[in-house]
Amino acid sequence: MTRRPVRLGLRENRAQFTLLVAVNAFVGAMVGLERSTLPLIGREDFGLTSSAAVLSFIVAFGIAKALTNLAAGVLAARAGRRRLLIAGWAFALPVPLLIAVAPSWTWIVAANAFLGVNQGLAWSMTVVMKIDLVGPKRRGLALGLNESAGYGGVALAAGISGLRPTASDQ
Repeated sequence: MTRRPVRLGLRENRAQFTLLVAVNAFVGAMVGLERSTLPLIGREDFGLTSSAAVLSFIVAFGIAKALTNLAAGVLAARAGRRRLLIAGWAFALPVPLLIAVAPSWTWIVAANAFLGVNQGLAWSMTVVMKIDLVGPKRRGLALGLNESAGYGGVALAAGISGLRPTASDQ
């Protein structure tokens, strides 16, 4: 079997690169959706009155993501980037279900720990994979497109999910 020579560059790898940018937009959208809906759920469904308690889901997310990011480099070297990307998405699978059936706020916090692991693996691996595709000369562009897509997804999902119907819409 003959292998094609590896060619670095955005144009040469546009299909894979575009797919990875889309993945990051979806990863960001999941976080954006939560940021606008979970505080409401905490107050209205679970009767949380403390802002610190309501925002505890963000703390759980941040700690889980930070610890996962710390381990992601070593794990990628051992298991491979693709496997970690898939594992990251696997950690996200129970999140909507945990939130939907949560009998207590603790379940919401736990779901966000899973989401933090998802972000630590999926987001980090897409960054590294994009940099691999474009090469060292274009890594700044790869990172910029990655972050733009991811945080654009956060903003778009948070904005859309935060829309409330007006009196004229009802």
